[in-house]
Amino acid sequence: MSLKNGDKVTVEYEGTFDNGEVFDSSKKHGQPLQFEIGSKQVIPGFENAIKEMKKGEEKTIKLEPKDAYGDHNPTLVQKIPREQIPAEAKVGSMLGATLPTGQQVPVQISEMDEKEATIDLNHPMAGKTLNFKLTLVEIN
Repeated sequence: MSLKNGDKVTVEYEGTFDNGEVFDSSKKHGQPLQFEIGSKQVIPGFENAIKEMKKGEEKTIKLEPKDAYGDHNPTLVQKIPREQIPAEAKVGSMLGATLPTGQQVPVQISEMDEKEATIDLNHPMAGKTLNFKLTLVEIN
């Protein structure tokens, strides 16, 4: 039996990079993740894996970038004048930027000198392979 859009699930998870570094887990948040199938609240590969699970089942999955946060897009890396960056910001800092549509998006400073800063609008995990250990705790 596959889960369907509208089903609400509760999932324990641990996400790691290929080198074993844990980047996120439900334990870190102190509670399992709850989301609705089909609501686009989680990355596609994560949801697709959960959809094929049964209550109580454990599974380990490996997601390529296309099934997670996508490939790193070089056109989303841009140079802007240094004066548009807060004085206290440094390389690696995350900032909020407002798109012409009014939408707020996170950007990371990847390079900076006295004249300009290079900002990256890609998701910080774009281009990365992600591994998840999943347990489907509940289906509502």
